[in-house]
Amino acid sequence: MKVTSLIKAIGADYFTGVPDSQLRALCDYLIYTYGTDPRHHVIAANEGNAAAIAAGYHLATGKVPVVYMQNSGEGNIINPAASLLNDKVYGIPCLFIVGWRGEHGVHDEPQHIYQGEVTVRLLEDMDIAYVIISKETTEDEIVAKMAEFREIFAAGKQAAFVVRKGALEFDGKVRYENSNSMTREEIIRHVVEFTGSDPIVSTTGKASRELFEIREARGEGHERDFLTVGSMGHASSIAFGIALQKPETRVWIIDGDGAALMHMGAMAVIGANALSNIVHIVLNNGAHESVGGMPTVAESIDLVRIAQGCGYKNVLSAADFDELDAALKSASTSDALTLIEVKCAIGARADLGRPTTTAKENKEAFIGHLKRS
Repeated sequence: MKVTSLIKAIGADYFTGVPDSQLRALCDYLIYTYGTDPRHHVIAANEGNAAAIAAGYHLATGKVPVVYMQNSGEGNIINPAASLLNDKVYGIPCLFIVGWRGEHGVHDEPQHIYQGEVTVRLLEDMDIAYVIISKETTEDEIVAKMAEFREIFAAGKQAAFVVRKGALEFDGKVRYENSNSMTREEIIRHVVEFTGSDPIVSTTGKASRELFEIREARGEGHERDFLTVGSMGHASSIAFGIALQKPETRVWIIDGDGAALMHMGAMAVIGANALSNIVHIVLNNGAHESVGGMPTVAESIDLVRIAQGCGYKNVLSAADFDELDAALKSASTSDALTLIEVKCAIGARADLGRPTTTAKENKEAFIGHLKRS
């Protein structure tokens, strides 16, 4: 189905959410049509944030907003869906568009498998009506379903379209880029030069894939690295939990700007505790690159001042490799909680692979390394 047909049938003029590769056609359409004009389109920090923004839109206009997300984001909307939107509370209508990763019978990565199994079950538990969109779904079917959904919205309830892989198409061309020169993979390669045997916790997406391949190219094992393949935004909290229990071990975090924004409260908790054995590296390309490249707000905020305000003692920024190496050298010898913001280009190798070890194998090897450290 053409995404333009879906949008026409929905008839909405306000969208907010978190990008998803399964919804790439929708995401590209929204950027192509609205960009990030907040009167029509807001890319939220996380899905719960999007649901609350949508609630505010409805309160101000009386109209029904659209919230888009990957199904992994359902967990983030449970609280606002159950205690804000629900018809037993404020009765705020909303249409969700959910990319269905990990659908049964469709090959996907391990972090999506269980989420795929419970996707529609979670909607049912939250009393959210839904219909599944596949490649065969027609515009007439969407129009008919929207007529049913409007009755649901009038009763202060919510509904959802669950989108299967390849169900939506968009012909417009959108290019995501910035002016930064350092590639993420080369940045991570420089990081590895300074970490030695220290453990690294890397964030969801391409950063962990690149770290895995860098170890392979160096002929090294993967026991030093915890590859956070799911739970976007939580790598820094995982690392914090490790650092608390391993005060003599320096723990490095390779984070992304979208992940850091998603649960930025973690920075406040880490900063308030001011552990001297954490180095938090945020690769800032201003984009949700692992799911297509849609922008984040990270290029228009000051991560350095935010980190300082949260209590990070040693805060650095790097825009080229000389600055990066100087910052990494400082971090590797510092006895203070450190954050390094690294200005990063958008883009990755077309042949970038995925880890060949399972998540559980990664966990066991990493635990063994921590015991020996």
